[in-house]
Amino acid sequence: MKDLAELVRLPERESAAEATAGALRELIMTGRLRPGARVNESDFIGVLDVSRNTLREAFRLLHHEKLLVHRLNRGVFVRTLSVDDVADLFRVRRVIECSALSRATAEGVELMDRAVQTGLAAAEQGDWADVGTANIRFHQAIVAQAGSARMDELMRQVVAELRLGFLEMGNPRDFHMPYLGRNGEIVNALTRDEPDEADRQLRAYLDDAEEEMLVAFRAMGR
Repeated sequence: MKDLAELVRLPERESAAEATAGALRELIMTGRLRPGARVNESDFIGVLDVSRNTLREAFRLLHHEKLLVHRLNRGVFVRTLSVDDVADLFRVRRVIECSALSRATAEGVELMDRAVQTGLAAAEQGDWADVGTANIRFHQAIVAQAGSARMDELMRQVVAELRLGFLEMGNPRDFHMPYLGRNGEIVNALTRDEPDEADRQLRAYLDDAEEEMLVAFRAMGR
Protein backbone atom coordinates (compact mmCIF):
# COMPACT_ATOMS: atom_id res chain seq x y z
CA MET A 1 0.00 0.00 0.00
CA LYS A 2 2.86 2.42 0.72
CA ASP A 3 3.89 2.74 -2.92
CA LEU A 4 0.34 3.76 -3.88
CA ALA A 5 0.89 7.24 -2.44
CA GLU A 6 3.86 7.69 -4.78
CA LEU A 7 1.76 6.64 -7.78
CA VAL A 8 -0.84 9.27 -6.94
CA ARG A 9 1.84 11.99 -6.89
CA LEU A 10 2.99 11.33 -10.47
CA PRO A 11 3.27 14.83 -12.01
CA GLU A 12 1.81 13.97 -15.41
CA ARG A 13 -1.60 13.18 -13.90
CA GLU A 14 -4.17 15.85 -14.65
CA SER A 15 -6.31 15.52 -11.52
CA ALA A 16 -6.45 13.81 -8.16
CA ALA A 17 -9.18 11.47 -9.42
CA GLU A 18 -7.10 10.44 -12.46
CA ALA A 19 -4.05 9.89 -10.24
CA THR A 20 -6.09 7.77 -7.87
CA ALA A 21 -7.55 5.78 -10.76
CA GLY A 22 -4.02 5.27 -12.09
CA ALA A 23 -2.84 3.87 -8.75
CA LEU A 24 -5.77 1.46 -8.56
CA ARG A 25 -5.28 0.47 -12.20
CA GLU A 26 -1.66 -0.36 -11.41
CA LEU A 27 -2.81 -2.65 -8.60
CA ILE A 28 -5.00 -4.48 -11.12
CA MET A 29 -2.25 -4.67 -13.75
CA THR A 30 0.22 -6.13 -11.26
CA GLY A 31 -2.29 -8.62 -9.88
CA ARG A 32 -2.61 -7.12 -6.39
CA LEU A 33 -6.34 -6.51 -6.91
CA ARG A 34 -7.89 -9.70 -8.18
CA PRO A 35 -11.11 -10.35 -10.13
CA GLY A 36 -14.14 -10.34 -7.88
CA ALA A 37 -12.32 -8.55 -5.04
CA ARG A 38 -14.31 -5.92 -3.19
CA VAL A 39 -12.73 -2.44 -3.29
CA ASN A 40 -13.56 -0.77 0.01
CA GLU A 41 -13.34 3.01 0.24
CA SER A 42 -11.99 2.77 3.79
CA ASP A 43 -9.00 0.72 2.61
CA PHE A 44 -7.75 3.42 0.24
CA ILE A 45 -8.77 6.87 1.49
CA GLY A 46 -6.06 7.09 4.13
CA VAL A 47 -3.16 5.52 2.26
CA LEU A 48 -3.88 7.55 -0.90
CA ASP A 49 -4.53 10.72 1.09
CA VAL A 50 -7.57 11.64 -1.00
CA SER A 51 -11.13 12.64 -0.21
CA ARG A 52 -14.08 10.27 -0.44
CA ASN A 53 -15.40 12.24 -3.43
CA THR A 54 -12.06 11.91 -5.24
CA LEU A 55 -11.99 8.16 -4.61
CA ARG A 56 -15.55 7.77 -5.85
CA GLU A 57 -14.68 9.71 -9.01
CA ALA A 58 -11.72 7.36 -9.51
CA PHE A 59 -14.10 4.43 -9.14
CA ARG A 60 -16.32 5.97 -11.83
CA LEU A 61 -13.34 6.34 -14.19
CA LEU A 62 -12.37 2.70 -13.71
CA HIS A 63 -15.98 1.62 -14.13
CA HIS A 64 -15.92 3.39 -17.51
CA GLU A 65 -12.72 1.45 -18.35
CA LYS A 66 -14.55 -1.79 -17.48
CA LEU A 67 -12.20 -2.58 -14.60
CA LEU A 68 -14.65 -2.05 -11.73
CA VAL A 69 -18.35 -2.77 -11.32
CA HIS A 70 -20.88 -1.26 -8.91
CA ARG A 71 -23.24 -3.80 -7.39
CA LEU A 72 -26.39 -2.38 -5.84
CA ASN A 73 -26.33 -2.45 -2.05
CA ARG A 74 -23.09 -4.45 -2.10
CA GLY A 75 -20.34 -2.02 -3.13
CA VAL A 76 -17.59 -1.80 -5.72
CA PHE A 77 -15.81 -4.88 -7.08
CA VAL A 78 -13.05 -5.71 -9.54
CA ARG A 79 -14.67 -7.08 -12.68
CA THR A 80 -14.54 -10.65 -13.87
CA LEU A 81 -14.35 -11.12 -17.64
CA SER A 82 -16.70 -13.02 -19.91
CA VAL A 83 -15.98 -14.99 -23.08
CA ASP A 84 -17.23 -12.00 -25.11
CA ASP A 85 -14.86 -9.68 -23.21
CA VAL A 86 -11.88 -11.90 -24.03
CA ALA A 87 -12.75 -12.11 -27.73
CA ASP A 88 -13.23 -8.35 -28.00
CA LEU A 89 -9.96 -7.58 -26.21
CA PHE A 90 -8.07 -9.73 -28.70
CA ARG A 91 -9.77 -7.94 -31.61
CA VAL A 92 -8.41 -4.68 -30.24
CA ARG A 93 -4.98 -6.20 -29.65
CA ARG A 94 -4.67 -7.38 -33.26
CA VAL A 95 -5.49 -3.93 -34.59
CA ILE A 96 -3.12 -1.94 -32.41
CA GLU A 97 -0.26 -4.38 -31.78
CA CYS A 98 0.18 -5.62 -35.34
CA SER A 99 0.01 -2.08 -36.67
CA ALA A 100 2.53 -0.79 -34.14
CA LEU A 101 4.95 -3.69 -34.67
CA SER A 102 5.35 -2.68 -38.31
CA ARG A 103 6.91 0.58 -37.08
CA ALA A 104 9.52 -1.09 -34.86
CA THR A 105 12.75 0.84 -34.28
CA ALA A 106 16.05 -0.29 -32.77
CA GLU A 107 15.22 1.61 -29.60
CA GLY A 108 11.79 0.02 -29.44
CA VAL A 109 13.18 -3.49 -29.96
CA GLU A 110 15.62 -2.85 -27.11
CA LEU A 111 12.69 -1.91 -24.87
CA MET A 112 10.86 -5.08 -25.89
CA ASP A 113 13.96 -7.18 -25.19
CA ARG A 114 14.32 -5.56 -21.78
CA ALA A 115 10.82 -6.77 -20.91
CA VAL A 116 11.73 -10.28 -22.11
CA GLN A 117 14.85 -10.33 -19.93
CA THR A 118 12.85 -9.09 -16.94
CA GLY A 119 10.39 -11.91 -17.51
CA LEU A 120 13.14 -14.52 -17.76
CA ALA A 121 14.70 -13.29 -14.52
CA ALA A 122 11.33 -13.45 -12.77
CA ALA A 123 10.78 -16.99 -14.11
CA GLU A 124 14.12 -18.09 -12.66
CA GLN A 125 12.91 -16.84 -9.27
CA GLY A 126 9.56 -18.58 -9.72
CA ASP A 127 7.75 -15.25 -9.49
CA TRP A 128 4.96 -15.86 -11.98
CA ALA A 129 3.05 -12.71 -11.09
CA ASP A 130 6.10 -10.70 -12.18
CA VAL A 131 6.41 -12.86 -15.30
CA GLY A 132 2.84 -11.85 -16.16
CA THR A 133 3.66 -8.21 -15.53
CA ALA A 134 6.76 -8.45 -17.75
CA ASN A 135 4.61 -9.96 -20.48
CA ILE A 136 2.26 -7.00 -20.23
CA ARG A 137 5.20 -4.59 -20.42
CA PHE A 138 6.43 -6.39 -23.54
CA HIS A 139 3.15 -5.82 -25.35
CA GLN A 140 2.99 -2.23 -24.17
CA ALA A 141 6.47 -1.80 -25.66
CA ILE A 142 5.14 -3.08 -29.00
CA VAL A 143 2.36 -0.48 -29.01
CA ALA A 144 4.83 2.24 -28.00
CA GLN A 145 6.42 1.80 -31.45
CA ALA A 146 3.48 3.75 -32.90
CA GLY A 147 4.54 6.88 -31.03
CA SER A 148 0.94 7.68 -30.10
CA ALA A 149 -0.01 8.77 -26.58
CA ARG A 150 -3.63 7.83 -27.31
CA MET A 151 -2.66 4.30 -28.38
CA ASP A 152 -0.48 3.95 -25.29
CA GLU A 153 -3.43 4.96 -23.11
CA LEU A 154 -5.74 2.53 -24.90
CA MET A 155 -3.19 -0.26 -24.43
CA ARG A 156 -2.90 0.52 -20.72
CA GLN A 157 -6.65 -0.02 -20.42
CA VAL A 158 -6.59 -3.17 -22.55
CA VAL A 159 -3.77 -4.85 -20.60
CA ALA A 160 -5.34 -3.96 -17.27
CA GLU A 161 -8.51 -5.76 -18.40
CA LEU A 162 -6.46 -8.64 -19.76
CA ARG A 163 -4.72 -9.02 -16.42
CA LEU A 164 -8.11 -9.74 -14.90
CA GLY A 165 -8.36 -12.66 -17.31
CA PHE A 166 -4.79 -13.82 -16.73
CA LEU A 167 -5.44 -14.06 -13.00
CA GLU A 168 -8.19 -16.61 -13.64
CA MET A 169 -6.16 -18.86 -15.92
CA GLY A 170 -5.21 -21.38 -13.24
CA ASN A 171 -1.52 -22.29 -12.97
CA PRO A 172 0.32 -19.07 -13.93
CA ARG A 173 3.52 -20.94 -14.80
CA ASP A 174 1.75 -23.17 -17.32
CA PHE A 175 0.02 -20.17 -18.87
CA HIS A 176 2.85 -17.63 -19.01
CA MET A 177 5.98 -19.70 -19.66
CA PRO A 178 5.36 -20.62 -23.34
CA TYR A 179 4.52 -17.02 -24.24
CA LEU A 180 7.63 -15.71 -22.52
CA GLY A 181 9.71 -17.69 -25.00
CA ARG A 182 7.58 -16.51 -27.90
CA ASN A 183 8.17 -12.89 -26.91
CA GLY A 184 11.87 -13.58 -27.33
CA GLU A 185 11.29 -15.09 -30.77
CA ILE A 186 9.53 -11.90 -31.90
CA VAL A 187 12.46 -9.82 -30.67
CA ASN A 188 14.91 -12.13 -32.47
CA ALA A 189 13.01 -11.79 -35.76
CA LEU A 190 13.10 -8.01 -35.50
CA THR A 191 16.79 -8.08 -34.59
CA ARG A 192 17.44 -10.11 -37.77
CA ASP A 193 15.50 -7.44 -39.70
CA GLU A 194 12.69 -9.85 -40.57
CA PRO A 195 9.56 -7.77 -39.91
CA ASP A 196 7.27 -10.10 -41.86
CA GLU A 197 8.35 -13.03 -39.71
CA ALA A 198 7.87 -10.97 -36.53
CA ASP A 199 4.36 -10.06 -37.72
CA ARG A 200 3.56 -13.71 -38.46
CA GLN A 201 4.78 -14.75 -35.04
CA LEU A 202 2.80 -12.04 -33.27
CA ARG A 203 -0.42 -12.94 -35.08
CA ALA A 204 0.04 -16.64 -34.29
CA TYR A 205 0.81 -15.72 -30.67
CA LEU A 206 -2.42 -13.71 -30.36
CA ASP A 207 -4.45 -16.47 -32.02
CA ASP A 208 -3.09 -19.10 -29.63
CA ALA A 209 -3.43 -16.94 -26.51
CA GLU A 210 -7.02 -16.04 -27.40
CA GLU A 211 -7.98 -19.66 -28.01
CA GLU A 212 -6.39 -20.78 -24.74
CA MET A 213 -8.25 -18.12 -22.78
CA LEU A 214 -11.55 -18.78 -24.53
CA VAL A 215 -11.36 -22.50 -23.79
CA ALA A 216 -10.66 -21.75 -20.11
CA PHE A 217 -13.43 -19.18 -19.80
CA ARG A 218 -15.98 -21.42 -21.49
CA ALA A 219 -15.05 -24.16 -19.03
CA MET A 220 -15.76 -21.69 -16.21
CA GLY A 221 -19.19 -21.03 -17.69
CA ARG A 222 -18.49 -17.42 -18.58
